[in-house]
Amino acid sequence: MAKSPRKPPAKAGKAGGTRAIKVPGSRFGFLGTRAGRYLMLVILIVLLAGAGWAFWKWRSLYFGMPSLPPVAELWEAKREPAIEFVDRDGNTLDVRGPRYGRATDISRLPAHVPQAFIAAEDKRFYEHDGADDAAIARAAWSNMRAGETVSGASTITQQLIKNLVLDSRQTMSRKAQEMKLARELEKKLSKDEILTLYLNRVYFGAGLYGIDAASRYYFGKPPEGLSVPEAALLAALPKAPSKLNLRDNLEGAKARQLYVLEQMADLGFITAEEVTDAIETDITIIDAPVYNPQLGYVLDTVADRVTLMLPRPPGDMVVTLSLDVELQEKIRTKLNERMEKDGKSAKASQASAIVIDRDGRVVALVGGRDFTESEFNRVTQAKRQPGSSFKPFVYAAALENGFSPYDVFEDAPLAIGKWRPENYGGGFLGPMTLSEALARSTNTIAAELTQEASEESVIGIARRFGITTPLQPFPSIALGSQEVSLWEITRAFGTFQSGGLRMDPWLIEKIENSRGDVLYTRPDYNRDRVYDHELAKQMNGMLARVVNAKFGTGRRARFGNWMVAGKTGTSQDWRDAWFIGFTNAYVGGVWVGNDDDSPMAKVSGGGLPADLWSDIMQIVHAGMPPEPLLGAEAGIEMSEAAEERVTFYRGMAQAFATASSSRSGTRNGVRVIRQ
Repeated sequence: MAKSPRKPPAKAGKAGGTRAIKVPGSRFGFLGTRAGRYLMLVILIVLLAGAGWAFWKWRSLYFGMPSLPPVAELWEAKREPAIEFVDRDGNTLDVRGPRYGRATDISRLPAHVPQAFIAAEDKRFYEHDGADDAAIARAAWSNMRAGETVSGASTITQQLIKNLVLDSRQTMSRKAQEMKLARELEKKLSKDEILTLYLNRVYFGAGLYGIDAASRYYFGKPPEGLSVPEAALLAALPKAPSKLNLRDNLEGAKARQLYVLEQMADLGFITAEEVTDAIETDITIIDAPVYNPQLGYVLDTVADRVTLMLPRPPGDMVVTLSLDVELQEKIRTKLNERMEKDGKSAKASQASAIVIDRDGRVVALVGGRDFTESEFNRVTQAKRQPGSSFKPFVYAAALENGFSPYDVFEDAPLAIGKWRPENYGGGFLGPMTLSEALARSTNTIAAELTQEASEESVIGIARRFGITTPLQPFPSIALGSQEVSLWEITRAFGTFQSGGLRMDPWLIEKIENSRGDVLYTRPDYNRDRVYDHELAKQMNGMLARVVNAKFGTGRRARFGNWMVAGKTGTSQDWRDAWFIGFTNAYVGGVWVGNDDDSPMAKVSGGGLPADLWSDIMQIVHAGMPPEPLLGAEAGIEMSEAAEERVTFYRGMAQAFATASSSRSGTRNGVRVIRQ
């Protein structure tokens, strides 16, 4: 019988068992198959892609992250432009833009003030390194359980970074950058320095930045005087500054205040009894400050000049003004009262005034009757024809060219080229001294003097004295036909008052930032001599005669026992009327007219403007003993004998009348000056 074929015996394995039969892919199972290898490749690609994405995502959190600014720049970082205007006593006159408090250091504050903010915003402030990981974990757990954001974990340092360096977008990237930069800041500043910076930059709503601003705005006191309940109430605001405005939602703020007080007690800052006392304490919120809108003429002028003085002004300027606020308001009130009384009949709708003390300090500037109705400043911005109030520069040039106040000229018909100047009221008075000609405001003699001295000489005098508006060498410049501002012509008269020293008026005494750093202070300086002292003395005598002589055009400007010198001015068709004058203490100017340049009812500088000037100067000089004025005694009313001598000289001049220069001749009874 045939035997069946037998399979070869299996070889013993290492384990002593039979030898395993090799099946393709059996060592790795499915992974050893082609499909398995493809799957592994896909998984590897996915893992690498995930790792790359994670790395990219990590890098993207910090992509574009700004560098931490130098510590010195943090105070100024992200400030909106703001100016606080204060008077010489430090009283706030107005605030334009946000209100930034003055610099406050926590070392000067009662302990409960910074403690209130720590309790409200960052209980572990002195323990973490800028970002509180434990607080982040607690907040994440609370938010996850609630299914929405119910808790935050920003530290005080992070809030600083968000407010001063980053934007306010709610993104993972911004949060990551905030934490990173907060930790960097903690390495550069001490905890107390960070807390000080926070208290000075935190927003309290209502445009208030910094605890000093909020404390003064709501309680009328500096933060050094805050009580526990007041400190807790302010510490409640940064959570929702607009919603918890203390004037609009005091009850809502008090609810948050209770939380702050309880947290202060939990941290051991105050006792339970102090919490109870604080809750029961009535807190008085003062009325919001009301600023005088009529100061707008001054404040606009100051704001414009600050930008010229400081090419890169800080965002938190505090500007001290030269203004005497009490005098300013009295002058504005008096000006309006007088215009209400006489303006309608005079067909004059506007008036402006400026008063400058002998050192150049502007003590009052009224740019118009009502700033709320018209912001146009008629002292600094309006350019109008000064009329005869420009003549003193003609006479000053004449004296500088060798003439004397007692030289006799003839008031008679005159032609300069095609121009024939006429006197106010018409007619001619014949020979008279230059002193009388100025007092009477005789046009013909002023025009002739300008030709004798030259238009260029008159312009040069005006520029040296402080007229900055461009002037052209036309013959009519003698009668003030070219426009100037009240500011510059009043300033120029200050040169006469001082005996030849140019006046440089100023409105700004000091500019600081809210930290108290002085950026500008008005320097002591020696005024430039621009005119001879003796000639200025003679000019003052003539200008005093304008006010004191029986025929002087400015008699209505006199007041009290003060010596006054000045000049009236009336432009063509009575469109502008001026009086510019001075005592030994003050220089002042008044303009009356209409913004549309329409004529008034024959208002001259010796009428309403002189009255207003007298009214204003009585206010300014109230309580001051009269002082002598350089050269003014020569302008006091002449005696009869002196008048007779003048008449004699007139007769002599009439008898020997000749042309005043080789350029002059006579034609048909009219003196002709060739051009």
